[in-house]
Amino acid sequence: MTTMEYADTALPIMRELREILVPQWGNARARYKPGPMQSMVTDSDMVAERHVASRLHELYPDIVFVGEEGDGDRSARRFWLMDPIDGTVQFVNGEPECTSMLALIEEGQVRFSVIYDFLNDAMYWAERGKGAYREHERLAASRVADLKDARVIGEVRREKEENLRLIEKLEGMTQFVRSKVAGWEFIQVACGAYDARICFDPYGYDYDFAPGSLLVSEAGGTVVNMSGRGYDYRDTNFYAGSSHLARYFTSAMLFPTASIQ
Repeated sequence: MTTMEYADTALPIMRELREILVPQWGNARARYKPGPMQSMVTDSDMVAERHVASRLHELYPDIVFVGEEGDGDRSARRFWLMDPIDGTVQFVNGEPECTSMLALIEEGQVRFSVIYDFLNDAMYWAERGKGAYREHERLAASRVADLKDARVIGEVRREKEENLRLIEKLEGMTQFVRSKVAGWEFIQVACGAYDARICFDPYGYDYDFAPGSLLVSEAGGTVVNMSGRGYDYRDTNFYAGSSHLARYFTSAMLFPTASIQ
């Protein structure tokens, strides 16, 4: 089965979430998951994840499903990786920018991904080697090359003093915006509305970032880990955005662990 066939089947399944989620937007009750991060979850997260898992299993019984809420076997050769509601706070508060995200991981690489803006019924998707799209319209990432002109979104854990110093440096070098919600922001980078998004010691996990990483790279952007040694979706320290800016954000000038100069 080719990757194109995943688009033909997975996109309609993701679009079914609009009927499930939109009536609950701004009406859902949230609770906090156990653990140090105190992240929110709603019944809508659970219902959406179970729905997609069930529908995908009907079509692809040989592909494992891994969800934010239900977990799963990440050691499988092929598996779906899902964040049912990215931006749960926004979803609960009736604010925009919440999305549903899905990625297909094959042998350690993101092969296909979807970010569904269910409020506006807009499907953003990508497949490796064949481009990134909003519905059927091809996306193009920014080609901005000057740091001072660059609009950069950053997800950096703020509890650490050294990270606060990094944020101050970024604010002095770029038009820096602090991250609110990953999926929506990767859409903006893939569309060229923002020039880059960086994750350094971030709050998110693989399901927050894997779908957007492919969307940006297939839109013509560069996606690379801060180590400068390619991109592994399991390493959540990475740059995604204009190819002309990548060398700055994977250099020791900003990140001591980086190797590209």
